[in-house]
Amino acid sequence: NYTPRAVSLAAELLQEFEAEIEAITLIPSDGGQFEFVVNDKLLYSKLMTHRHAEQGEIAGLLKKYLKGGG
Repeated sequence: NYTPRAVSLAAELLQEFEAEIEAITLIPSDGGQFEFVVNDKLLYSKLMTHRHAEQGEIAGLLKKYLKGGG
């Protein structure tokens, strides 16, 4: 069960990017799926990378996206 990990990540993103985030949606699934999507753009997929995101990786991807490099 990765729910606590997902909730922790959501809290981390809200803490760091509160001014930029309008909403966060967590959608429970099965089969090892974890995807991070911003404005309909897929920034990270566990199914595509075959690994869990590392500490700070999602925040880094969001930061890059917000700076126009996404």
